[in-house]
This record gives sequence, structure tokens and C-alpha cells, in this order.
Amino acid sequence: MPSSRYPTDVLAAGFERANRKKASRDQVLRAGLVVEDPASGFCGAVLRWENGLVILEDRKGRRRSFPLGPGFLLEGEPVTLKVPPRTSAKPSHTRSGSRVGPAEAAKVALPSRIYVEGRHDAELVEKVWGDDLRHVGVVVEYMGGMDDLPAIVTEFAPGKGRRLGVLVDHLVAGTKESRVVEQVAAGPWGDYVFVTGHRYIDIWEAVKPARLGLEEWPRIPRGTDWKHGICAAMGWPHKDQADIARAWQFILSRVGNWNDLDPGLLREVERLIDFVTQDHVGPED
Repeated sequence: MPSSRYPTDVLAAGFERANRKKASRDQVLRAGLVVEDPASGFCGAVLRWENGLVILEDRKGRRRSFPLGPGFLLEGEPVTLKVPPRTSAKPSHTRSGSRVGPAEAAKVALPSRIYVEGRHDAELVEKVWGDDLRHVGVVVEYMGGMDDLPAIVTEFAPGKGRRLGVLVDHLVAGTKESRVVEQVAAGPWGDYVFVTGHRYIDIWEAVKPARLGLEEWPRIPRGTDWKHGICAAMGWPHKDQADIARAWQFILSRVGNWNDLDPGLLREVERLIDFVTQDHVGPED
């Protein structure tokens, strides 16, 4: 008798159960959990979850977002990713990475101030450093442009206990910004004014491009408005200022904490906070 290619009865009871795919189990999300999206082959650690998406980062620092729910593998086993239940526990750190202290009464604002060039810059500083600034009692003011700085310094009349810190865009040697800084530093209040900034044309570029799914920010030709050029390169509407504002709000929404920003910006903002508070540090601090 010829041997059978089917040594067992494929229609026998239990055959369908033996070949059925494993059922997916629920897995509550937590930072650092390593999962795989088998459809794309992307494997990474959970950074955070928001708006129905989970953000993963692989070993090379690349980040991708995926819809929450079924379809993931954890150690080779199918899982359905679930958002942790909400709790009333307060976060242990602020968005800037500072440890959250005990609750305290509202503080009277210090005489010292930080001025920030540009409305978008001010919104980013508030989002990441707002808790820290309220803790030390420092108010952030909006500055329209560097041309206004000499008049602001003269009117503010800085001094000991009344310091002025300023954050500006595109602070590189040989620019108009650098010349204004030199003018202020050489003035009568130079010891109590600290102006610093970042090398980028605009604060948008201080957000890590990976947060928008980019390898790097697009290069915009000279003579093209930078924000409009970025929106065009990204395929976003850029007909008017309302479109630019919506683009910025989307970029800002991708910033969760200090990890999503260029380290150079972090360093300069921390220097500003240290400068304007140094006359007010008490023995207990």
C-alpha cells in the first residue's frame, strides 16, 4: 500500500483548535515596554501614548507612532495595548525634568524678568518650563523683536535683584542679533542683563525632527519665508497666518517634555533661569 501524505485525519475533532492563532491578551502600557509591530517589522520601546497613538523608539533612536489596540507582539506573543487606568497620582517631574516638590502657596513674582523673542518661543518656554518658572516666581514677557531690546533694557533699568534675561532666535556671530547683544552688554546695565539664544532661524527647529517623523528639518532656500517654506515642504496649508498658527500648534503638540527639544535650547533656558534668580537664592535653597 502506498504511504499516505496525511498520516492523521485533518478533519478530526480538535484539528482546528491546534492550528488556530494564539488569542491576543491585554497589555497595559508602560514606559520602556518593548513591543513589535509585525506588519512593519518596527520594534521599539514605548516612549509615551497620546491621542489614541503609542510612540515607539528603536535602538537607533528612530521613532514611529502606531494606533493603540491589537496587532502588537510582546516577546513573540500577540498583545492588545491598553492605556493604564487614570489615577490621581501627581507626576514626579516637571516637563523640564525637574523633580516636583511639595505643594506650596502662590509666590509673589520676583522683580527679575525673562523676555522671549517671538510668541511661539514664549509658548514653548511656558509649556516645558512653566512649572519651574512659577516655582521660582519668574515671569516671562513677550518681546516682538531684537530691535526692541535696547529700549526694553533702558525702561527696565536692571540692577542687583532686578535682573533681565533674554532668549532670542538665530544668535550667531556676525548677525544683527549679535550686534544688538554687544550693544546691550556694553551699556550701563550690562552686568545685570544676560542675552542668549539658539542657532536656529526659528524656534520650530529646536523641536527634534524625529517628533514629526523627519530625519532632519527641510532646507529652505534663501529668500523664502522660513515658516512658509517649512509648511510647503511638509505639505501643510500656508496661505495665511492662520495656517502658520495651526502648523505651530501641531508642532507644539508633539512636544511632551525636554526630551523632545534640542539640548542646546535646554542649556540656554536653564542658564537664563539661573541668572535671573541668583540674587534671590536663600540659605534653604
